[in-house]
Amino acid sequence: MGKLIFKYGSMGSSKTAQALMTRYNYEAKGTRVWLVKSSADTRDGADILRSRIGLQANAFVITPGMNVKELFEVQRMDGEHYEVIIADEAQFFTEEQIWQFREIASDYDVLVICYGLRTDFRCQLFPGSRALFQLADDIDEISSVCRCGRKTVVNARIGADGRVTVQGPQVEIGGNDKYESLCWTCWRNELRANGVKNLSEVL
Repeated sequence: MGKLIFKYGSMGSSKTAQALMTRYNYEAKGTRVWLVKSSADTRDGADILRSRIGLQANAFVITPGMNVKELFEVQRMDGEHYEVIIADEAQFFTEEQIWQFREIASDYDVLVICYGLRTDFRCQLFPGSRALFQLADDIDEISSVCRCGRKTVVNARIGADGRVTVQGPQVEIGGNDKYESLCWTCWRNELRANGVKNLSEVL
C-alpha cells in the first residue's frame, strides 16, 4: 500500500474537492486519514481546506520549517496510526518535505496522495512539484477546460489592470480575482495583446 502519488491540475480543476472526497471515501471504510495542507494557503483560514464547490474540512497545517516525517512519527507515538495521508497545495511544500513524504510512504507502508499545481503563472515548476515529479510512484493529471475548449495548462495571473501578467513573485495567493486557468495558446495570445512578443525574454 505504501506509495507516493501526485495528482496535479491547473487552478479550478477540482483538486481540493477530489482530495476531500477521497478522504471521505477512505474514512467511510474505517481507514485513518491524516489531512494536511501547506501554510501558504490562507484563503479560507489557517487550518481550513475548502473547495470551490463548498466542500470543506479542518486540516493540519504544515509550515516550511516543519519536518513532516517527525510530525508523523509523533502522531504514531500518540496513538494516531494513519494509513493514508492526503496533502493539498503540495506545490508549496519544500523539496525536503516531499522527500519526507516519500520516506513515510516507504518506511511505514502508508499511502501518501499529494494534490497540487504543476507550474506557476510563468509555466515554471514549483519546487515541491518538481520533487514530486522526481519521486512519486504514480503521477495523474486532473484536467480542466480553457475558455476556448482546449485543456488548461497555465495558471495565468491577472494584474491590477485586469490583464494577464508575468510580473511578480512566484507565490501570490488568490482565487478567480487573481488567476484564470488557460490553455497555452490563449495565454500566449493574451500576453501578445499586452505587448509581450517574445516569451523567452520574460520567463
